[in-house]
Amino acid sequence: MKIGVTAWKFGTAGLADELAEQGEIAEQLGFDSFWLPENHFTGPASIPAPLMLLAAIAARTSSIRLGSTSYLLPIRNPILAAEEVAVLDRLSGGRVILGIGRGFQDAMFKTFNIPTASKRQIFRDNLTRMIDAWAGKPIDQHEDKDVILAPLPVQQPHPPLWVAAFGPLAIKQAGSLGLPYIASPVESLQSLQDNIRQHRQHALDAGLAAPDTTPVMRTVFITEQAQLERRVREALTQEAAGRFRGQDADVDDWAIVGSPARVKEKLTEYRESLGLDYLIARGRIQGIESELQIRSHELLMKLSH
Repeated sequence: MKIGVTAWKFGTAGLADELAEQGEIAEQLGFDSFWLPENHFTGPASIPAPLMLLAAIAARTSSIRLGSTSYLLPIRNPILAAEEVAVLDRLSGGRVILGIGRGFQDAMFKTFNIPTASKRQIFRDNLTRMIDAWAGKPIDQHEDKDVILAPLPVQQPHPPLWVAAFGPLAIKQAGSLGLPYIASPVESLQSLQDNIRQHRQHALDAGLAAPDTTPVMRTVFITEQAQLERRVREALTQEAAGRFRGQDADVDDWAIVGSPARVKEKLTEYRESLGLDYLIARGRIQGIESELQIRSHELLMKLSH
């Protein structure tokens, strides 16, 4: 099982140095990949241009893969997006994993003048144009000459594409494309089982092989200290209260927290029940210092060896 990690600290209005330092630490710890989300109009925590920040991380690392959890296609010109992804793949020496998504913020779609009801079709159309462009197919003609994207990505025919999906329609679309999907990090294990089964079936219904990668994003925190574990669980309970809008949500339904033995047991359960082969460990637990989250990541990597 490969293990990636998300940024565990951000919120300084896009300062790349903070994120690049985390990328360096993640590479030193042996993580396979380092991931950034995309979000807009959320104050200091906004990351509206993840590829730009991943380029800064690429400049200070040499081997760790660089992932976007949800590069939003509906709000972008597909040819310009294809160019920027290709440039990042070139700049990093072929280290990009492109997680793509549709987005869900009504305010974002309104601001970018995108009809919310059309986001899935725009996503599909833009993705098709990007894939064709990366394959070197003509994207237009000018004076009877084909217009070809340049440069092309290092990874051919394109970087790995994973689809961020939440809800039946999004899961169906990801499956019908034959692409791995990244589930919401707060879904229960039972929900993940149902969604992954449906996702694979949609791929088969489309005449495609089931994706050969099953990534799962989970909040992971490892500690032997009972008091620290209580602090983490309290922080995650508060987060859940906001995410689940007052509904009861047990931390253990959507996060993996506890001693090394406990976490190892849970990861085995995830592998056996989901076919998990790529864990994206999510940090950024409110009120938990970076040093403690880094220590947890160190323990996670020890478990994987």
